[in-house]
Amino acid sequence: MNKLAIVALAWITACPGVVSAERSRGLQAARAEARGSLHALAAMPIKEVTVFKDGHAFVLHEGTVPTNEAGSVVMDYLPAPVLGTFWPFSSDPNVRLNAVVSGRRSITIERTALNLRELLEANLGAQVRITETSRLQYPATIVAIPTRSSAELRETSPPNSEARLPEKGDTILLKTGEGIKVVPIGCIADVTFLDPPRPRVANEEFRDLLTLHLDWGGRPPAPTADVGMMYLQKGIRWIPHYKIVPDGEGHAVVSLQATLINELADLHDVTANLVIGVPSFAFRDMLDPIGVQQTLAQLSPHFQSGSQTRYGLSNAIMSQTQSVRMLDVMPPVSAARANLGPEVGDAREHEDLFVFTVKHLTLKRGERMVLPVVECVLEYRDVFTLDIPFAPPPEVRWNFNNQQQTELARLLRKPKVMHKLRLTNGGEFPLTTAPALIVRDGQVLGQGMMTYTAVNATTDLEITLAVDIQVTKTDAETRRTPDAAKWNGNSYTRVDLGGTIALTNHRSRAVDLEVTRYVLGRVGSADHDGVARQINVFEDEGWAARGIYPSWWNWYGWPNWWYHFNGQGLITWKFTLNAGDTIDLAYDWHYFWR
Repeated sequence: MNKLAIVALAWITACPGVVSAERSRGLQAARAEARGSLHALAAMPIKEVTVFKDGHAFVLHEGTVPTNEAGSVVMDYLPAPVLGTFWPFSSDPNVRLNAVVSGRRSITIERTALNLRELLEANLGAQVRITETSRLQYPATIVAIPTRSSAELRETSPPNSEARLPEKGDTILLKTGEGIKVVPIGCIADVTFLDPPRPRVANEEFRDLLTLHLDWGGRPPAPTADVGMMYLQKGIRWIPHYKIVPDGEGHAVVSLQATLINELADLHDVTANLVIGVPSFAFRDMLDPIGVQQTLAQLSPHFQSGSQTRYGLSNAIMSQTQSVRMLDVMPPVSAARANLGPEVGDAREHEDLFVFTVKHLTLKRGERMVLPVVECVLEYRDVFTLDIPFAPPPEVRWNFNNQQQTELARLLRKPKVMHKLRLTNGGEFPLTTAPALIVRDGQVLGQGMMTYTAVNATTDLEITLAVDIQVTKTDAETRRTPDAAKWNGNSYTRVDLGGTIALTNHRSRAVDLEVTRYVLGRVGSADHDGVARQINVFEDEGWAARGIYPSWWNWYGWPNWWYHFNGQGLITWKFTLNAGDTIDLAYDWHYFWR
């Protein structure tokens, strides 16, 4: 209760004849103040969102919203944008945006009274009949509930103390025929209102408010203003997934479906841009100071041509060098609690950017939605691949313990041929990283991971193990030559090896096979038109995808001379194997050992 209310209460107590009239005027003023606070909290609608696969969205609010007496727009919706991505604006050329202020403020909110205390507080000045827990009954007029106002608490608190909400007492002041009776609220068992009670009570509470201060050019402020804001914030994710239906004749129907997860705000009839790819920005983990909510955000600035949000950050300076590391002066905020679903594949910035636009999207906060995005027909062919990794030489295996020997045997167990669909992206948009379900004739063949594929490029989608293509691999040492090389005063033995990969096609039709064999050392030759070459494991695209080195590589301390004499070799074969046929692929290689 503020000082003016305390003075008014004292005056009412001293002059009982004016209770009714003063009560009416005071309550009308209080209710008008409450309505004014509510009215001043503008609701600025979301018009457009651009959604990225990693759970971040570029949000555009814009609309005609009410102003307060000062001509400013006050909102209790406070975003948590990425550092440098919050951009408010005025849509009216005759009204200029001066500044935007965010902060914690006390406002008055009316709500339905739910208990005895709230009903008593909502009906100050009402005529009632009180029944106490002692069964004492008497008529009374509700005068007040003693309260220390926020202003009083601020004046009596130490300097620089945080703002506090009013402190309400546990007693109530009731005017009876004998005077002002002070009664603990807990001692009131029953209240009978002689007139219908007011069902709503006005209370102060803290809100994080956003105020847009507008310059009306000397004119009186209008009751509404055309304003907007745009920002990037975590809270909406789209998870793509594909369904592939091959026809067995080289064409497949590829359907893209999106699961939308909204943990940000209610969306009503908005334009949603679903983006393939996520750009990289320097301040992705830092919250802009304008937001006081603890929500992690990430920057994502590329948008569809013609979209209102496309050029929202066209002047971003992310490529400039930071003279002071912002992480040193502003630590990252804590992770968001929003449930944005699982991480899917490799949804990172290496993918090119492409946008699918969905019109008239309505999705409340906390809801999920599955919707079809696009469908196309792509060419494909069935391919069967066999990848055989290299194994450590016997001299290295002797250094492994039993557990490591067992793990090595598991890693190098009998190789299997994989059946894949090789899709050629002849469509108008890239294929994105996403789960892919392969269905044919109503039966599920398997599920794989679609990888990012640009237009006119190809990608392999694993279906299942080709168990009807039998594989047998044999390797053997063919020669050992002591003192075959000298280096730094040391002699090295050359160990020559030969290998054979036998494949038998037990399928009813011919298959296109691609065989890849990695060897540790120096590759020699290969028959059946096999292509043999040495590779750089740090640059070779096929090998780098396997994680540079196998897990067992660090089980042994490789000496420097190993890298001087030896390396990694690669042999590849591509051929067609007819039904019922067997082929033996022979190759050789060598390595040096000391």
